[in-house]
Amino acid sequence: MPKSIIIIGAGMGGLAAGIYGQMNGFDTRIYEMHNRAGGQCTSWKREGYTFDACIHHLMGCSPSSKIHRIWAETGALPTELVYTKECVAVASPDGKLFRDFYDPDALEAHMSSLSPADAALVREYTSGIRSLAKHDLMGQMIMGGPAGLIKYLPTFLKNFKWFRTTMAQYAERFTDPFLKKAFALLVYSNPDLPAFLHLMRHASACNGDIAWPVGASSAFAAGMVRRYESLGGALHCRRKVKKILTGNGRAIGVRLEDGSEEFADVIISNADGRKTLLNMLEGKFMNARLRGYCAEPADESDFAASVYLGVNRDLSKEPSSMILLLDHPVTLAGLEAHSLEFQMYGFDATMAPEGKGVIKAELRSTYSYWKALDKEAYAAEKQRLAEQVIALLENRFPGITQQVEVTDVTTLLTWERFMGGTHGFANIPSKRQSFMSAMGGSKDFLHPELDNFYFVGVWATSVGALFMNALSGRKAIQHLCKKEGQTFRVVPAGN
Repeated sequence: MPKSIIIIGAGMGGLAAGIYGQMNGFDTRIYEMHNRAGGQCTSWKREGYTFDACIHHLMGCSPSSKIHRIWAETGALPTELVYTKECVAVASPDGKLFRDFYDPDALEAHMSSLSPADAALVREYTSGIRSLAKHDLMGQMIMGGPAGLIKYLPTFLKNFKWFRTTMAQYAERFTDPFLKKAFALLVYSNPDLPAFLHLMRHASACNGDIAWPVGASSAFAAGMVRRYESLGGALHCRRKVKKILTGNGRAIGVRLEDGSEEFADVIISNADGRKTLLNMLEGKFMNARLRGYCAEPADESDFAASVYLGVNRDLSKEPSSMILLLDHPVTLAGLEAHSLEFQMYGFDATMAPEGKGVIKAELRSTYSYWKALDKEAYAAEKQRLAEQVIALLENRFPGITQQVEVTDVTTLLTWERFMGGTHGFANIPSKRQSFMSAMGGSKDFLHPELDNFYFVGVWATSVGALFMNALSGRKAIQHLCKKEGQTFRVVPAGN
């Protein structure tokens, strides 16, 4: 009989582990606490509008990219994709607009027109994009491993400066005050991230590898569910795992919330790592490294609160994403904000009724800010935040206040309730070598003290990217196949 596998959680890592497990002859079952699969890769309907919580820049959309293999094998990609012209746009209070075009020629011309005095600096930036776009570096890093990167070493060395330079540091070199402010915020409004990440994102988009899946995140995840079930996998929703059963230093099964127990030869957790270790495993089988990973996550985090608006306004001509620079600081979700970043989904007609559109604003906040509120105060603060965001958007889009038809607000508490994690999005373990994990140099999908047990998802990768979390499920099954002395195989989609 094939070895049996129980998978806790139907996020990207859990679904991928189930898919590759079925491909390789394992009998897999996924237990998901929510009423549907996808984890953080989710979207939902509100009065005809679709609100998406996850996808910003989906990588792996080009068949020529190595990352594409993951989505092709797991059945995630739909038949229709949308390619946007710019990564993001930045608007100043006085009406200036910087559009960070993916095409380096268009970008160079646009930035030079905004600030002719910075033409040389702009050219250095766009030259870096062109250099990195010559190769599938991201795909090679993720799917090819360190050995395959040797032939790309000259390109890496040529662009190594971008690893050592943050977005804020490069922005300081501009003479134009507007570009100085705008450039620093181009990577999800985080000026401390290395410029290399931004250039790699541009390089991928130049090669057609970044797009938007029509139908939003839930449709994307649904493709993986169909693939999993077509291979014979069993997905059990509304079945929350409370405890991982062990015996003789091995994981042997799970106890569900209803008290029932299920047994398998291998257990894979796509659940939050802290809850897995401290609750499901009751703090047993710990070493110093795992205890370090279980430290309380930072209170403040990106994407900690999101405001969703369904508006009676055509957004099809607007940039896909925008950062609105504020003329004076505003306190939003408990923190002082100097800008507001939001997405506009006018490029996907399925997101709203005809002639209407969806806007999502994403803000930094703290877990403690929302946790301290009682139920009534929590609801009131979410409403107040939505009103604040609408008022700020009014300055850029006159009349939008009267055009708002639907509002929704999520916080870190929403994600904690929805996924059972620790502090919602702020669940990435600390002290992790993400770069080594990406290049296959990490074995963090293994539990060093417990046999027949694997981590997948964010806990195994320390990266929020969907393709990385799906890849962790693939790697877990590859390792299991090697352990069992069998050849890892992939069944092409449609077979």
